[in-house]
Amino acid sequence: MPQPPCPAAAPQLRRLALTLALALGASGAMGAAGALAQTTPGDAPRLSLPLECTLDQTCFIQNAFDRDPGPGVRDHGCGALSYDGHRGTDFALPSLAAMRAGVDVRAAAPGRVTGTRDGEEDGAFLTGADLGGRDCGNGVMIDHGNGWRTQYCHLARGSITVRPGTTVARGAVLGRVGLSGRSEFPHVHLSVFHGETRVDPFAPDAAEACDPAASGLWDPPLPYRPGGLIAVGITPFMPDYDTVKAGPPAATTLPAKAPVLVLWAHAFGARAGDEIALELAGPSGVLVRNRESLPRAQARFFRAAGKRNPGGVQGWPAGVYSGTVQLLRAGQILERRAIRIRIEG
Repeated sequence: MPQPPCPAAAPQLRRLALTLALALGASGAMGAAGALAQTTPGDAPRLSLPLECTLDQTCFIQNAFDRDPGPGVRDHGCGALSYDGHRGTDFALPSLAAMRAGVDVRAAAPGRVTGTRDGEEDGAFLTGADLGGRDCGNGVMIDHGNGWRTQYCHLARGSITVRPGTTVARGAVLGRVGLSGRSEFPHVHLSVFHGETRVDPFAPDAAEACDPAASGLWDPPLPYRPGGLIAVGITPFMPDYDTVKAGPPAATTLPAKAPVLVLWAHAFGARAGDEIALELAGPSGVLVRNRESLPRAQARFFRAAGKRNPGGVQGWPAGVYSGTVQLLRAGQILERRAIRIRIEG
């Protein structure tokens, strides 16, 4: 995150400007500060979840730290939940509706705020606006002592509640999750630094790798999820991807005259060869069943399958309709979700 707007005369402010300039948020840009850390985490802060959410329920890790030094991608579990050059951890919300409802960003460890920036427009990157190097968008930098710092990017415009020089406790509210800077979905990009080196908080020692259960700096430990389902739903229309990303209203009942019934799924972290299976059933049995192999890796994607109203005076038979979605990898179920609605007679 480049330096926040303030006079840059004193040497310490010039050093701060360099520090913030090295932390470019979620762009994946790398300099000397991007090398993997060779550190002993004995003096490192213990980190808590930096969002007010329940991990893998109301938020999830979209991208982990890329540990591959070359053009490939490798997260701390030797999976591919990242992209080339990503030197942070992206904690994402499931939809724009969740962002608009307001989700607090919290300090992962106690420390002193050394830099902030606010006033950047949410969604500017999606409109093609020139970010002017402010890839982090609205953000906060915290010094935890012993050379350790954390940075929080893409906060909502006007939400930041702290100022440079403020001492914050672990869990203190810093702002809200937003869509500012180089961001395509609502999330917080958390960067961890030791000196000028970016550190993987799941495996702060560069020798650590391929351990999905590694706790790293997290207290309590955070689970490893190499991909999965973000949301599933049943709608009386075929949604487009923008509607799915926005978060369609969740209905528990639908009218018998609904023109179609569509089961949809929003997922993340797909690899080539993964499969997604959708099945929609009603009182009279299975209405639609679809299973598809994914041709390529995708950070996020959605699929849908549906059936038209059978027509007639009654329309859909009254009763319970259920949808089941499975995401499979190498023939094993990575995640399964079910949803039910009722058709009123």
